[in-house]
Amino acid sequence: MNKLFYGDNLDNLRRFIRDETVDLCYIDPPFNSQRNYNQIYNNVGTEDRAQAQAFVDTWTWDDHANRCFDEILRNENGVQTQQSIALISGLEKVLGKGSLFAYLVSMTVRIAEIRRVLKQTGSFYIHCDDVADSYLRLICDSLFVARGGDFKNEIVWKRTSAHSDSTRYGRNTDRILFYTASGKSTWNDPYQKYDEAYVEQYYSREDPDGRKWMSGDASAAGLSGGGYEYEWNGHTKVWRYPKETMQRLHDEGRIFYTRNGVARRKRYLDESNGMPAQDLWSDIQALRSWHAELLGYPTQKPEALLERIISASSNEGDTVLDAFCGCGTSVAVADKLKRQWIGMDITYQSVALILKRLKDSGGQEAVDNVELHGVPRDMEGVDALIHKKDDRVRKEFEKWAILTYSDNRAVINEKKGADRGIDGVAYTRKSKDEVLPVMISVKSGNVGAAMIRDLRGVVEREGAACGILITRNEPSKPMMQEAKAAGQFKPEHFAAFDRMQIVTVQEILDGARMNLPLMEEVAKKAAKRETAGMQSGLFAGGAEAE
Repeated sequence: MNKLFYGDNLDNLRRFIRDETVDLCYIDPPFNSQRNYNQIYNNVGTEDRAQAQAFVDTWTWDDHANRCFDEILRNENGVQTQQSIALISGLEKVLGKGSLFAYLVSMTVRIAEIRRVLKQTGSFYIHCDDVADSYLRLICDSLFVARGGDFKNEIVWKRTSAHSDSTRYGRNTDRILFYTASGKSTWNDPYQKYDEAYVEQYYSREDPDGRKWMSGDASAAGLSGGGYEYEWNGHTKVWRYPKETMQRLHDEGRIFYTRNGVARRKRYLDESNGMPAQDLWSDIQALRSWHAELLGYPTQKPEALLERIISASSNEGDTVLDAFCGCGTSVAVADKLKRQWIGMDITYQSVALILKRLKDSGGQEAVDNVELHGVPRDMEGVDALIHKKDDRVRKEFEKWAILTYSDNRAVINEKKGADRGIDGVAYTRKSKDEVLPVMISVKSGNVGAAMIRDLRGVVEREGAACGILITRNEPSKPMMQEAKAAGQFKPEHFAAFDRMQIVTVQEILDGARMNLPLMEEVAKKAAKRETAGMQSGLFAGGAEAE
């Protein structure tokens, strides 16, 4: 069964993934680019754009970095090598305990665990940019090559077209470092499509039905394996094919004759796999606003990119791991290519989006085939989420509550301060042509009637349809009375609903979900949905989508 883990991938790798059980690992971690990435939604029927911060790609030297550094130096779990310990020890003296070094020690402990879980025939791909790729190359060398693995390639992916930069050459490429755990890794030759110039130059001939072909040698000249000598069409040569095969090809119209009557083989464009893939990938476009698979997640990679990697370095039934799976492109592709997969992400937004993506593309069966770890299933799990101290998972309780209750239709409010107590926004229809916001507030501690009055004030000020208070604790009687006093909202063609609603976390755990006439989902349907006139336009920001 496929597995999806919500939480810190380092903890999940150590607790749940056994040694040498993974065939392929691809990761696309944050790049230490020192910028915040935001998920931007165009809301149907309104000019507003709500931003939900998917993750923060900034690193500081903190308690987490100190723990990682200490674990490397004392070789926690025996996963480090002499080379990796020496490397990190040396880099500390060169770089100091700052942002870049915090990023590198965090990646080192995780890559070491990934190396542990890879089979000896396994492969590892790490997606990065030119800011940190040289350091990551040293780290991977110290963990893979030092243990009998191989560095195979630094793949350069041209992710955008050319653009100007006022101080340097334009940056329009990413790097993908490719390692194997040993010299006996899985490999299926990948191909890439010929570009138009190549087709125009070499596939310049056409049959009457329009099939393009190029002229190929039918003789065996220069072949080390020899051939078949006989006379054909007045020319005696050593041919590539037995005479019977040559006759069959002739009868099928697959032999072309030069002006001198020499037989040559027609090689059709539509029968070619393309060109063997090289280490420069310029044939796969980054996602743009018009691409059907776009979900609005920052740094989302195109499925074609993952299809090439997964097809080349794994077989059907193999297990594919992505420890930074974001919006789940790798797991969606692995699922489509009939691989087993393991996905991990530290944000609930990602987990919710992956589950929705799987459901949209494969139905409920695809979701039922996922073993879910780390998502709260009872109040004990909820309280554990509430009391997380890690800054990397700030507001995770609010995100879980809002996205679970709204079936991933709401937008998380990430604004610091001046948010008027609003943690998320959903949308409902007032009429066929008018959409109004639904203001959502989440409380993990004590609550009272004043919070209902405050939320009601925001609803009235913003012209919202209603307000929803999600609370960890049971509401008091005065709270319920205050909510009922706000009356109801009546949309056209739909039943009226309470303008102020109170939902407890226990109700959410028991299966309660938002029951409003919602507009089209905030997150775009996954690639297989083919709804004409889809109204939700989404833009992916961030370094990979410039």
